[in-house]
Amino acid sequence: MAFDKLIEKIIETQNPTVAGLDPKLDYVPASIKNACFEKYGKTLEGAAAALLEFNKRIIDNICDIVPAVKPQAAYYEMYGWQGVKALTETIAYAKAKGMFVITDGKRNDIGTTMEAYATAHLGATDVAGESVEAFGADALTVNGYLGTDGIKPLAGICKERDKGIFVLVKTSNPSSGELQDMKLENGATVYEQMGRMCESWGEELMGKYGYSAVGAVVGATYPGQLAEMREKAPHTFFLVPGYGAQGGGAEDAKNAFDKNGLGAIINSSRGIMCAWKKQGLTEEDFAEAARAEALRMKQDILNTIGEIKY
Repeated sequence: MAFDKLIEKIIETQNPTVAGLDPKLDYVPASIKNACFEKYGKTLEGAAAALLEFNKRIIDNICDIVPAVKPQAAYYEMYGWQGVKALTETIAYAKAKGMFVITDGKRNDIGTTMEAYATAHLGATDVAGESVEAFGADALTVNGYLGTDGIKPLAGICKERDKGIFVLVKTSNPSSGELQDMKLENGATVYEQMGRMCESWGEELMGKYGYSAVGAVVGATYPGQLAEMREKAPHTFFLVPGYGAQGGGAEDAKNAFDKNGLGAIINSSRGIMCAWKKQGLTEEDFAEAARAEALRMKQDILNTIGEIKY
């Protein structure tokens, strides 16, 4: 299963983190922007080219120490088809460097529409008898609140093509509790019920390390709920946002892990992309600063959970 590959990369690098690639033009050094604008003008094409170059520089500097990247689709879609092309090329570049790629798209639909999303992001598209990957990510974030009808098409492709999904369970945003913390008639919270469903959806997609291809998004900003879900969803691999810029730390995130230091991957986006600001460097040093922050974050988490093993 797909998360077996991710787990093996985590063990190899001794690093349970993922770098979120959510770039804004404001994050990109002037030298990169100016070169792209000179070539393409101040256009969507110029902006997309700048984002891609920014991403490549970060990937080059972290690919040997960070197991995965997580591009957020919205930051590319805002630049039109040119931005979507940059997303596709970012995914291909990271995979060529040996990284596991999670597309953060939070897709949510049913039936043939969800099949189309699944094919686009995780599968292969039939073009007059030829099978072609449109995006080619290893995993995709999804919204499970349409129920099983929205997950079945994804589960099928996960099984056929060795891919994974992360279902929103307990998200890191401040207002998540307005719905997710509500109690159902069976006494469970909404997020707990969603976690149970992830366990059920993953039963036929189990990997060799005890985790299925149906993962869950559970935020570090709610460490109590994170610990609860680790206990109640023992076969569900967690993607954990909320570290760093959103206020979560290693002590908060540690509840996501099992006794071997496995079971979760912790995301940092702005903390890595904009690390040069914290380190008092110039923007031209952004890639080196990203590497330094990635190493700091790795050590911060390892100091809390210990050696990762199996």
